[in-house]
Amino acid sequence: MFIQTESTPNPATLKFLPGETVMPSGTADFPGPDSAAASPLARRIFAVEGVRAVFLGHDFITVTKDDGVDWAHIKPAILGAIMEHFQSGLPAVEGDGPASGHAAHDGPDAAIVAQIKELLDTRVRPAVAQDGGDITFHGFERGVVYLHMQGACAGCPSSTMTLKMGIENLLRHYIPEVVEVRPVAL
Repeated sequence: MFIQTESTPNPATLKFLPGETVMPSGTADFPGPDSAAASPLARRIFAVEGVRAVFLGHDFITVTKDDGVDWAHIKPAILGAIMEHFQSGLPAVEGDGPASGHAAHDGPDAAIVAQIKELLDTRVRPAVAQDGGDITFHGFERGVVYLHMQGACAGCPSSTMTLKMGIENLLRHYIPEVVEVRPVAL
């Protein structure tokens, strides 16, 4: 098995491409070891000292390291953990795993929310996945769209610019009811 790595806009996060499907559908975000109980893959990666967060996408894994830890010191162990996992035959996530995707939203704004989710799914999420992350809808209230950033996007130095200059401008262009985009931490 040959696992490729790619840098991301977030210097604390690397994207690992195992050349196999990681998540058949959806994504899984593990912001810390305590959240990884349902994922044999994430548990193996968290066993490497210096790993802070793990995010699983369709065909990639992003790993965020602690500050002060050098990639040269932990990257070989992470590669080994990923290889061991795929050789084990275990799924990346057991059972239903963590909930991922957009939050539900009912009410008078349902049509606007449907447009927001459609734009996120067709224009934003594919581009963000290229960088090893994901952005999901969390809420819409009085013209403000709340988005949750995961994987390489969480804590990325350029995430605020991505939200304000990219996503906010896109949503405001197509949906006049949108006046602002804000991040939320879960």
